[in-house]
Amino acid sequence: MFTSVLMIEKPLTSVDVDFVTTLHGDDPVSFVVLLQPRGDQDRLLRAIDDVALGELPDAIREGDEPEGDEARGPAAQALEHSLQALRAKRHSAVGQIIEDHPLDKLKAVVEQTGADEVIVLTAPHFVEEFFHRDWASRARHKVGVPVLKLFAHNE
Repeated sequence: MFTSVLMIEKPLTSVDVDFVTTLHGDDPVSFVVLLQPRGDQDRLLRAIDDVALGELPDAIREGDEPEGDEARGPAAQALEHSLQALRAKRHSAVGQIIEDHPLDKLKAVVEQTGADEVIVLTAPHFVEEFFHRDWASRARHKVGVPVLKLFAHNE
């Protein structure tokens, strides 16, 4: 069975689920989902990304994003929703919320599971991507398996 570690920051949409579950055709895939709540990232960088995407109302509401303890409940719900959606497509799926050092945790999970690949599925982060400080760029130098970067969809 092929093992993919899937890093996300929000619940998977049906389009995202269809996309990641068809990447390997009909081969069975086991997913290990790692979710870092969006509130744990730098608020200023998120606001700049929102402005760059033309999403001014989102930039204004960045201060309303839950952070720390307040983000755990919504993150747990997002993770469970994503796991159920992957399982509904007849794939094995387990997951956990990442609170600190996401790339260290990613490396450990890849080693523990013998993962074949990492899929980073996030919204565009223009500032981080420009400076190659986004998860995918940094993971490519750390995990020792192929890293695929995909942009998450909105429903």
